[in-house]
Amino acid sequence: MRRVAVLASASGNGKTTVGRVLAERLGVPFVELDSLVHGPNWTEIPDEDLRRLVEPIIAGEGWVMDGSYRRKIGNLILDRADTIVWLDLPIRVWFTRLLRRTLRRIGRGETLWNENRETLRNAFWGRESLFGYALRTHFDRRRRYPVELAGYEVIRLATPAEVDRFLAGVSGP
Repeated sequence: MRRVAVLASASGNGKTTVGRVLAERLGVPFVELDSLVHGPNWTEIPDEDLRRLVEPIIAGEGWVMDGSYRRKIGNLILDRADTIVWLDLPIRVWFTRLLRRTLRRIGRGETLWNENRETLRNAFWGRESLFGYALRTHFDRRRRYPVELAGYEVIRLATPAEVDRFLAGVSGP
């Protein structure tokens, strides 16, 4: 396991946390794709620009990538990964985590990538809100991923205990 894509059924499953731990233990770079995709004022990078940024990273011998942005760059990352970790935690787990994280970020005025910040509005209201997106993607990905990921080496983790056991078994180079 040297080139790992960490996917999730929804925001709040722990992609970034798991990805950082994996990268540290494997001794490889960690890339949080959201930091590449979301420019100032939440503007998304054009697909071809994202591809140009990602290609040299995935050409490397080792990396952990948080996400895949398949709707923007197809299976580019998945096809180069030797392992895909799919975090598929129950709603009661990730929703609580996402709520806690979002309220903390808003309350502290935390800055995310490229000076972006979460707000009550973009977190909770409208079809494109963070929570609306998380709920939609949870059900959609749970339905699609078993078929779409069937040709890859996938480790599906469905409980926090499974995540902990998995990470405990990962050692450095």
